[in-house]
Amino acid sequence: MTMFRIMCKSKIVGARVTARVMECSGSIGIDSETMEKADILQGERVQVINQSTGARFETYAISEKSGSKSIILYGPATRLSEIGDGLVILSYAILSDEEARSAKLRVPRVVEL
Repeated sequence: MTMFRIMCKSKIVGARVTARVMECSGSIGIDSETMEKADILQGERVQVINQSTGARFETYAISEKSGSKSIILYGPATRLSEIGDGLVILSYAILSDEEARSAKLRVPRVVEL
């Protein structure tokens, strides 16, 4: 029997909410440069943790302008964070037991302005 594990693939730390757009169905916009460093693809499922409130939610990532340092919440997620709140954004991968034992976590830090 092959065993699979759900492993944390990447973690974006130092991110801050820069905008909120309520009139959308939902997602989180992330600077595309940061997404690339974290190996997060457009449409990929992510878990978001608000460091100020402890709120956690899952959504999908969309690309924002490269170098913009934008972190934009869309839709219902806007109710869980305020502009300026610190976030941790996690992505996961399903790996075989063998792959999981050699996988390396990517942790790009967003440089605050």
